[in-house]
Amino acid sequence: MTAPRVNDKRVDCETGERKRFASAILPAWARKTPKITEVLPLLYLHGLSSGDFVPALGEFLGSTAGLSAPVITRLTEQWKAEQRAFAERDLSGVDYVYLWADGIHVNIRLEEHTLCLLVMIGVRADGRKELVALADGYRESTESWADLLRDCRRRGMRAPVLAIGDGALGFWGALREVFPETREQRCWFHKIANVLAALPKSAHPGAKKALAEIWNAEDRRHALDAVKAFDAAYGAKFPKAVAKITDDVDELLAFYDYPAEHWIHLRTTNPIESTFATVRHRTKVTKGPGSRAAGLAMAFKLIQSAQDRWRAVNAPHLVALVRSGAVFVNGKLVERPDEHPTPTAA
Repeated sequence: MTAPRVNDKRVDCETGERKRFASAILPAWARKTPKITEVLPLLYLHGLSSGDFVPALGEFLGSTAGLSAPVITRLTEQWKAEQRAFAERDLSGVDYVYLWADGIHVNIRLEEHTLCLLVMIGVRADGRKELVALADGYRESTESWADLLRDCRRRGMRAPVLAIGDGALGFWGALREVFPETREQRCWFHKIANVLAALPKSAHPGAKKALAEIWNAEDRRHALDAVKAFDAAYGAKFPKAVAKITDDVDELLAFYDYPAEHWIHLRTTNPIESTFATVRHRTKVTKGPGSRAAGLAMAFKLIQSAQDRWRAVNAPHLVALVRSGAVFVNGKLVERPDEHPTPTAA
């Protein structure tokens, strides 16, 4: 294996400052004190060939790490067993109030297909984030997501109050079947990308600013006013781009019915995006068959390592109020569950 060439003389075009080198494989959370449980899954999902694992891990972890091909094989088998146990665990004792969902295509091809990871991360009633479920399947397939959700329900999972995800996911059809009471919030990160893809590049700066006026509005009324302004500015020339907002406006603005402290968490699927940022498939997919079970095990270990660094949501005490049915209007609590007047007998 040859050492990669590193361009450490890049300059920021706006500030003129020298850019620091950042690993294209290790995300920020794994760079400071990398561990085998973080680095090996990242290398695998990034598409590194198995023959290069030992020298590559030596570069990241040091030659004294005691790594060899048999050690890596044993670790992989251990992680497969851990992932299988995780997929069969009882969910009846855990309450996930919010749920993020996304389908992640990574850089490896397994058993004739590019691996797509169906990932669900939840917020417990105490405000902590944790992995809920992980499987492989088809991102846009309702049936793939329905199988995963049905399995979670079978193991005791309650319906989340709110789910957040990309509008293109087959997840939504599955959610309406399995947990019809769960409300839907579209991911603004994905939505903005879809809108910009329908606009010429010359329109991107203005469109980004106009879209920020919507998702960053102080309340729903101002957000709806910003939607009208976006329509007025771009609707005549680019109706398809505007329709991507107007057709989903209720689902894009659902977060206003939850605590304002939680809005930053509910507008996007960032917990999933940030975990898989360096291994998500962008262009080239590594050729050659791999192990489906190993791919799932590596993804499971990657999320498990990242999860140790996840922070609870802001104002975690409000999550339990959301579950109990408290009413929030434009982010403010207006009615607790026990404030409904009790009718008196005539």
